[in-house]
Amino acid sequence: MKKILALVLALAMALALVACGDKDGEQQEGGTPNTTGEEKVVKIGVFEPLTGDNGAGGKQEVLGMQYANYVQPTVDINGETYKVELVYADNETKADKAVSAASNLVAQGVSIVLGTYGSRQAIAASETFKEAGIPALGVTCTNPQITEGNSHYFRICFTDPFQGIKMADYAYQKLGYTKAAVIFLKGADYNEGLAENFVTEFESLGGTVVDQESYSEGDVDFKTQLTSILGKGPEVVFCPNYYQDVGQILAQAESVGLNVPFLGGDGWDGLEGYATADQLKDSYFCAGYAKGSSADFEAAYKAEYG
Repeated sequence: MKKILALVLALAMALALVACGDKDGEQQEGGTPNTTGEEKVVKIGVFEPLTGDNGAGGKQEVLGMQYANYVQPTVDINGETYKVELVYADNETKADKAVSAASNLVAQGVSIVLGTYGSRQAIAASETFKEAGIPALGVTCTNPQITEGNSHYFRICFTDPFQGIKMADYAYQKLGYTKAAVIFLKGADYNEGLAENFVTEFESLGGTVVDQESYSEGDVDFKTQLTSILGKGPEVVFCPNYYQDVGQILAQAESVGLNVPFLGGDGWDGLEGYATADQLKDSYFCAGYAKGSSADFEAAYKAEYG
């Protein structure tokens, strides 16, 4: 639910970009709207992980796009009305599959692409969209490399450095913590990027990072790292990881007696059901949307989808 409003805005932006054609209604970039038959159609590519590690997050984004399409099923292009058709391609949370998924969308004649959840897939597919002249609009892919140095990939979300810096500011300036520890997945740009920026900012403010612990992909036992952190006596732990790992880390922190607040990035979105209220007491994370921010929108969305 926290990402849905951003997704509706993304599709609204996509509809605006799609409408930027020439006088004959043809697109300056990407596919040409279909004008055959009685109904005119413009296609928007949905480039998301519907399966794999990020499948849950991808499906959440797709719901937002579908709702936006429900709210605005047509778009006007040069005075003519076109039906908006969403075209789906599952990138399976894998960089190699992302390229084939992108090629599939290109082959189906989409005019613009929305997605994806997961920066690696966006980076992998970028060149495919560039060569086809199709603009892509990232919804929650936060790696700066996605948009740097090109004029075809855009984003509506914040970046990884922003998250790390702002969470350090919040920890030190707002919450008053002066001693922090960090635990993160090594070898992953998202996790390492947030961790690095948090450490740099926290220390620049005058705080002390008493311990930095990492773990490998696929690990399920974090007690060694958490016990080490416990021994250094931090007031707070920054845990810039995805919700599946965070749930296990919080449970194991409780088991070793590490009862301090944890902070995280937007990878925590979806943590409900993976951690208890007690484990999340006094914890915060950086989110693109907070529940309660738009009561009218939330009521309408729930009425449609339950």
